[in-house]
Amino acid sequence: MRGDLAKRLKVVFQEIAERYEFEIDTMEVQGDHVHLFLSAPPRYSPARVVQIMKSISAKIIFEEFPEVRKQLWGGEFWSDGYFVRSVGDKVTSEVIRRYIKYHQEEQLHFDL
Repeated sequence: MRGDLAKRLKVVFQEIAERYEFEIDTMEVQGDHVHLFLSAPPRYSPARVVQIMKSISAKIIFEEFPEVRKQLWGGEFWSDGYFVRSVGDKVTSEVIRRYIKYHQEEQLHFDL
């Protein structure tokens, strides 16, 4: 996920977040995955938030970038897996923001 696709994916995530009343704090789109730090209303389980973000974004990306489907193994944009972590006493918001920023910087070094 690079270039125009990465830029569009960021916009799509923002649009989805606004529609579902999620608040994206920090986001990084990398070559093969995305880091999102967001909050959601309590009516949504973490699994439901992931399902909403993945399913809607994949549909939009496939419509706007049809060539992407041909490049993917099995034709799926997102893998089934994901990692969710809540913010608490030991893992603060700042720790999560630093983690995402660190991985963005590591990706930049890797791409050079």
